[in-house]
Amino acid sequence: MTDTLFSLVRGDYERHGGSLASTAFLSLCVYRFGRWGLALPSPIARNVVSKVYGVINFVVANVTKIWIPPQVQIGKDFHIIHAEGSLSIHPDVVIGDRLGVMHNVTIGTNMDKACPVIGNDVFIGVNSTVLGGIKVGDRVRIAANTAVTTDVPSDSIVVGSPAKIYPRLAPIMSKSAATEAA
Repeated sequence: MTDTLFSLVRGDYERHGGSLASTAFLSLCVYRFGRWGLALPSPIARNVVSKVYGVINFVVANVTKIWIPPQVQIGKDFHIIHAEGSLSIHPDVVIGDRLGVMHNVTIGTNMDKACPVIGNDVFIGVNSTVLGGIKVGDRVRIAANTAVTTDVPSDSIVVGSPAKIYPRLAPIMSKSAATEAA
């Protein structure tokens, strides 16, 4: 468990520019510590780590404006691309592998209990919101200033508020190229 935690932190460090001063890296370290604490088998140890996490998170989240509760399920290679604004993620959100997220993004509820499930290889642009009990497929690109409140199929581009969903050309082009080669 500890070896995995260190490999996750090492990956976060490398992905976020190899700087201990990176606000994205610092926020992810706090998240990883809280997530590690939730998995401890001893209730006493969980309680102690929870208290320490709470104090550290209070300071770091208010300085960095990045709120990632330890209950959030994050896949591999999560990348906060530009940590200059706020990032807020609801505790019940499930995030796949290789999510890239810009600043001023909210991922969470839409006044109900359901939260988004985000697939693999997704990008979320500046000032965007992903709200409600929706599913965002794999390889989706969400443009800046987009409000997503409906399911998004894989291999799509989402633009605007309200969101308009467009198919990406790359999968279509690769299928036609494969057809011509056959």
